[in-house]
Amino acid sequence: MRVDVDPKTAGRREFYALLNSVVVPRPIAWVSSRSADGVLNLAPHSFFTVASVQPPMVQFTSVGRKDSLNNVEATGEFVVNFAAEPLYEQVNASGTNFPPDVSEFEAIGVTAELSRTVGVPRVAESPVAIECTLHTTIPIGDCTLVIGQVRHLSIDASMLDGNHPEVRRLRPLARLGKDEWSTLGEVREISRIRYSDWPGHFTPPDL
Repeated sequence: MRVDVDPKTAGRREFYALLNSVVVPRPIAWVSSRSADGVLNLAPHSFFTVASVQPPMVQFTSVGRKDSLNNVEATGEFVVNFAAEPLYEQVNASGTNFPPDVSEFEAIGVTAELSRTVGVPRVAESPVAIECTLHTTIPIGDCTLVIGQVRHLSIDASMLDGNHPEVRRLRPLARLGKDEWSTLGEVREISRIRYSDWPGHFTPPDL
């Protein structure tokens, strides 16, 4: 038996909570930005993914109008810092609704490090920084989709296995529902099957 929920009648907050609890796990864009007045901002956004391969672009969604959105629109730049497990408390604390004149960098005690290609600093303690310039913003309902073109990617060499990032070293954080977070857990590997090799290593059900 299933429980059916209609977003038209469930209410915004109730349906948002349901959706957040089933679209999981969600990677976190730990976005650093700078206001027009020069105040640094740092905030987690868990609606985040790759938007384009060539040119490389990433996207995050601002739920409502947040400081990150205001700053990115004002300066045209931002950095996505990797939200790693050892920074769990700092990532969570940066989601506090500080007023716009308070810098989360100072409030939560992380280090602002110069970026290579943009004027917005990155988080020195984070193992990866994706430096971006604003490509476009798209209003969608009560949210805004922010798409940034990747100008530079910086990664801690200790996170690499040869030339490739190793996920067990990166130790990514992810958001779940309510106040729940998750860490990497078990890593499983399986290769994609080409149609010419079908069924390959997949065992089809008996029909």
